[in-house]
Amino acid sequence: MVDASQIKEHAEVIGADGVHVGTVDHVEGGRIKLTKKDSGAQVNEGSGSHEGHHHYISLGLVADVEDGKVRLSANGDVAVTFEEEK
Repeated sequence: MVDASQIKEHAEVIGADGVHVGTVDHVEGGRIKLTKKDSGAQVNEGSGSHEGHHHYISLGLVADVEDGKVRLSANGDVAVTFEEEK
C-alpha cells in the first residue's frame, strides 16, 4: 500500500488508463475523500443523485503517487464503481 502521507490535497486522482476520476479533498480513515466538485462528475454530466456530496476511494486501490497525481490500480471507468459514499 502507498504511504498516505504522499497524497496531497487537490491532487488529481486518475485511473490506470490516465482517465480523471476525481480530486483529493483529503485522506480520512484509510480512504481518499474526493472533493464535492468531482463527486458525480461521471454521472449525467455532474447531475443526479451522486452530485453534491463527497465520495471516497479506498487507499487499497492506489497503485502509486507520481508527479503529484494519485494513480489507481483500476481503469477510470472501473474505479468509479468502487467509489463509496459516507
